[in-house]
Amino acid sequence: MSTNKVNIFDTTLRDGEQVPGCKLNTKEKIELALALEDLGVDIIEAGFPISSPGDFTSVNEISKIIKNATVCGLTRAVQKDIEVAAEALKYAKRPRIHTGIGTSDFHIKGKFNSNREDILLRAIQCVKWAKNFVDDVEFYAEDAGRTDNDYLARVIEAVIKAGATVVNIPDTTGYCLPNQYGNKIAYLMNNVSNIDRATISCHCHNDLGLATANSIEGVINGARQIECTINGLGERAGNTSLEEVVMVLKQHKDLGFYTNVNTKELNPMSRRVSDVMRMPVQPNKAIVGANAFSHSSGIHQDGFLKSAITYEIIDPVEVGADISKIVLTARSGRSALAFRLKKLGYDFNRNDVDALYEKFLQVADNKKEVGDDDLHQMAKQHETVEA
Repeated sequence: MSTNKVNIFDTTLRDGEQVPGCKLNTKEKIELALALEDLGVDIIEAGFPISSPGDFTSVNEISKIIKNATVCGLTRAVQKDIEVAAEALKYAKRPRIHTGIGTSDFHIKGKFNSNREDILLRAIQCVKWAKNFVDDVEFYAEDAGRTDNDYLARVIEAVIKAGATVVNIPDTTGYCLPNQYGNKIAYLMNNVSNIDRATISCHCHNDLGLATANSIEGVINGARQIECTINGLGERAGNTSLEEVVMVLKQHKDLGFYTNVNTKELNPMSRRVSDVMRMPVQPNKAIVGANAFSHSSGIHQDGFLKSAITYEIIDPVEVGADISKIVLTARSGRSALAFRLKKLGYDFNRNDVDALYEKFLQVADNKKEVGDDDLHQMAKQHETVEA
């Protein structure tokens, strides 16, 4: 594909919901689907219709209300799955059936007790079934990350010939290193004769903490769709984090890629998903964590106060976050103390700050964080002594 637009395929409502305790009802799914459309995602994977009556209803209702994004339903390579998904998606303005089968030898032998030729035929058949109902068919080669590249290329070429418009290359177990995953995408770009007729999609899991890196490497090597979730939610260690890949592509303009995501809504969307799915966001989470724009080290604080770009590559406003925070701890320096005191309305000179700093360190050594109340108390005591 020659375009530099990277489609964002959000699977928070399907793969993200597989986190224990994060099950969503139809009302919650509809709420988040509308918010995802407002965020600017291109494809919303609304669920796995055959898995339960509730999921069928959710996909069906979401299909009725989404106006711009593609609505996608997941299936196995089973005819009944595909028929049920088609029924659930019948009201969608832009329906997509996402079907596929495992292609690694681990899956072919251990899961299906089958062989490569049989799996190839099943892959072709499931795409043909789906094509009877929708024009937009995405095929997933489950565990592509551990699939032999020659065989994977055969499968991908065959399913595109059968009508697949998107080919999903999942690193299902999060096993690949970035260069391995990137090389796999490059291999498909160079060895699948009809690859120009389909979009390659990255679906990476985070078992080794490499989901974002692998997805970006996939795009660099030819993929033009990333499958991801808000806050990186998903099976086991999670999926590629939407906010991370979007901001990597935005910050690294030299790569030449872009998405349609409104980045100023990333933090509000993160909080909404966290609340609805009852899953806290870790404080040190990139882009949307509570500490993403906090500074507590004296060296970092001093540099940041002189020039924000020394320690922040993203303006928090750009991602809808609160303003950067100077957190006062025993590691903080005089410049940070002076800054916070000025913010509280005190106009102390350097000598005042030096005197207050000694008291500050005493308090800081006994507390994890020195708060505004502590600063007010120290400042008032200092003013009394000076008077």
